[in-house]
Amino acid sequence: MNTTLADLLENPEKTMTSIIKRVATGPELSKSISYDEARAGMRLVLDGLADPVQAAVFLIGLRVKRETDDENKGVLQAILDRTKIIEADVDELVDIADPYNGYARSLPSSPFLAVLLAEAGVPALSHGIETVAPKFGVTHNQILAAAGVSVNLPVEEIAKQISNPEIGWAYADQSVFCPSLYELTDFRKRIVKRAAISTVEVLTGPIRGRKKTHLLSGYVHNEYPPIYTMLARHSGFSSTLLLRGTEGGVTPSLRKRGEFVRYWEDSKDMLVEADPKEIGIERDNRLVPIPPNILPEKDRDFAPDKNNSEIAKLSAKEGLAALQGVNNATSDALLFSASLTLWHLERFNSVKEAAVAVRKILSSGKAAERFKRAA
Repeated sequence: MNTTLADLLENPEKTMTSIIKRVATGPELSKSISYDEARAGMRLVLDGLADPVQAAVFLIGLRVKRETDDENKGVLQAILDRTKIIEADVDELVDIADPYNGYARSLPSSPFLAVLLAEAGVPALSHGIETVAPKFGVTHNQILAAAGVSVNLPVEEIAKQISNPEIGWAYADQSVFCPSLYELTDFRKRIVKRAAISTVEVLTGPIRGRKKTHLLSGYVHNEYPPIYTMLARHSGFSSTLLLRGTEGGVTPSLRKRGEFVRYWEDSKDMLVEADPKEIGIERDNRLVPIPPNILPEKDRDFAPDKNNSEIAKLSAKEGLAALQGVNNATSDALLFSASLTLWHLERFNSVKEAAVAVRKILSSGKAAERFKRAA
């Protein structure tokens, strides 16, 4: 007789003990668990029904032996079970999924990508959390708050903002759309290492389009694209564009040609390339640099850096300037990400054609006006 999800959730201690006996027995003897077991284990963690020590061993055990596809999908589904997901009154939506633990080596431009895409006619959402382990970097939450945006809107208000053609973009915070996961922030700090949560949480998609929702995310290591596209399909995204980005985000290198992975609806994963020089970007740095005087400390305590606030303010300043038509490194980063996204969405036949349209939007300052309507 097969054990059902309901059976697994009925006896938390028995379920967690059974899971841990298999996933945490060393590199040679550890065994994988089923989709339902991973889903149940994560549900028990989210609902506060798992002993904290067992919860930590469960997640670290999975990480040490390396999660299977079924285990990653199970953890993601448990989070989706507890995520408030609302459909916006738009046919299509781009979901910008940057790493929730933020940036520590570059000035992020991506918090301003959603409004740029909205001005190009594509409603867009970004989402995240104020700060979280293991990087404790500068996040969308911190930067948009520094730019005057309300970062704690209820999910219903976020959907209305995206549905409003005069706005068409928004930010959603994990504290609002998945409170039970947000409440694990301190727990995640105490387990120190990156767990499956960090991999899957960007795929929750709290706001969806009526017909299609497209995932835009990033990666660094080659083993992650097939994991992300598998999880994106499980989460229900119509298409995905994964950019090999700085710090795993959605901003590709501004200095050299990069490889990207995409799928469109029922297609297989495809590898594509793009060169920033082909759309007129000429930068010596691959990323938007942080001024030396506010760089995060390399040997700081396991906590947010003291300079995060200043970095967020500067990122907000540079992002708003780019939307107003100022030509800076942030505007080039936005140009590259937006052009790739619009090409992926088949709004243009080439990245070059998309870049012409994006440059026109940036130079007009209209994206800045749209930004102010949501601030």
